[in-house]
Parts: sequence; C-alpha cells; structure tokens
Amino acid sequence: MSSLWHWFVIFGTLASLAIFLVLLFNNRKTSGEATTGHEWDGIQEYDNPLPMWWVWMFVISIVFALGYLAWYPGLGNFGGISDWSSAGEVRRAQEAHEARFAPLYEELASLDEAALHDSRQAMQVGRRLFINNCSTCHGVNGRGAFGFPNLTDSEWIWGAGFGNVKTALTNGRQAAMPSWQAALGDQGVLDVTQFVLSLSGSEHDAAAAARGQSQYQTFCVACHGAEGKGNPALGSPDLTNDIWLYGGTAERIAYTLRNGRNGNMPAFSDVLSADQIHVLAGYVTSLSKEEAQ
Repeated sequence: MSSLWHWFVIFGTLASLAIFLVLLFNNRKTSGEATTGHEWDGIQEYDNPLPMWWVWMFVISIVFALGYLAWYPGLGNFGGISDWSSAGEVRRAQEAHEARFAPLYEELASLDEAALHDSRQAMQVGRRLFINNCSTCHGVNGRGAFGFPNLTDSEWIWGAGFGNVKTALTNGRQAAMPSWQAALGDQGVLDVTQFVLSLSGSEHDAAAAARGQSQYQTFCVACHGAEGKGNPALGSPDLTNDIWLYGGTAERIAYTLRNGRNGNMPAFSDVLSADQIHVLAGYVTSLSKEEAQ
C-alpha cells in the first residue's frame, strides 16, 4: 500500500486502542451519588464503576492486541517481528506437500504411457490432478463443453498421442482463427458456411456450397486443407466429421466465420512439475481409450 495509507492504518489502529483505554478508565469515575438519576418503570440505575476484574480483562485484551500487531502484520506495511504472511504459509505448505509426494511422482514418471494406463495408482493420482487443474474447462469426466474439447473421443485438434498431450499441458495452446467477415462479405459467409456443411455430409444448399467452394480454397485451405481434414500443427480442426467445438449448425459456423475464434489453453509448467505433467498426460490419454472400449 502507499505511504499515505500505511501511516493512516497505523495511526487509526493505535489511536483506536488508546481511545478505548481512556474510555475504559474514565468509566471508573462516579458522581458520588447512589444512583445515576435514571429511572424507568420504578427501576433505578446505580452509579457503580465497572468491576476491576472486568477492567483488567479489557486491559489484557488491549495488551494482547498490541503484542499481536507487533508479532504479525497488521500495521500498514509493517511485516511484524515474525515476518509471517499468508502467502509464505501457503508456500511452506506447498513445499512440504511437494517434498512428501515428490518420490511418488518421480516413481510414476518413470512409467511409459501403457504402464501408466495399467497402474491403478497412476490413474488415481492422474485423476486427482485432472480434477484440480482441468475439470473446470473439460468437465470432471473430460467430456468438455462449448468451446472446450472433449477428451474422451478420437478428435485431437493439436494431434493425438502421449507426446502431444504432454506438450499441450507444458506449453499451453493458443488457437487463432481470424474473422473473415471483411474478406467474404455477408453472402460469402453464408456460401462458405454451406460448403463447410457439405464437407461433413450435413444437410446443405448445393448451389451456395458450390459458390462457397472457391472462396474456401482462397481463404481457408491454408489451415484446414483442400479436403477440410485440418492440420494438427496449426490446431486447425477437421471439418469433415461431426465433431464441432463451437457447434455445427449453419448459424454457429457462420458466427465463427464472421467473428473468428481465439481459444486459449494455459500452460501448466508453472503450476505442475514435469513428473506431474507426465502422470496427468497418461490419465488424459486413458480417457479416449476407455471411450473406445
């Protein structure tokens, strides 16, 4: 925090404690009369000071507060004598956790893909890693959602295989399909949409698809290929099957052409160790094998 807020917090906190202490001892003073003069429904209020045991409880509380503020961070930017912080506490807990489980991950990382699939322990550990790091987007069962790939089928936009999955987990993936509205125009978007539908054998307008084919060859073939089979090296999906990441209706395809898509998968190399990524990749590839069976 800024220097202004630093001193504001220090002054406000210490001044509050001092004011509480002054009010506490001022309440020990009495008028010398038996009652305060207040009366309600025949009930009078005695003018007695606070009992000393009660006063000392408040004093001890204030002293404890001063000690706490000296030991722990609580006064502006002052870190406290102990130099404790919640971030440091989390870091120490993470380090302890890593030290405890590092031998297990190291052992599992020595297994190849097939051995990982056959290891019940590896699959249990991999599932925990998946739920903690991947399920928000891909779902607990890995079936994905709109804009998030299904990991249980045979469609791998960036290429199938254990090595490709490890690369994706380590480095992340950044898709980049540009908007084609300016290049195609409204009618061009509709025509190319019909041609894309024809590639997958979906119901389409043959005349519009014929017009869209030439535009497809001009603008789309570099990434998706002449036959629409896609290119895993570029993350370009296969347009000839019935698997659609953003929906396969004419409306959804036209929207994609008009606005483009920029799917992003973050890298996990800063979150997970290389051994953890190895185990997680084994679990991810097991999902599609289970579905195939």
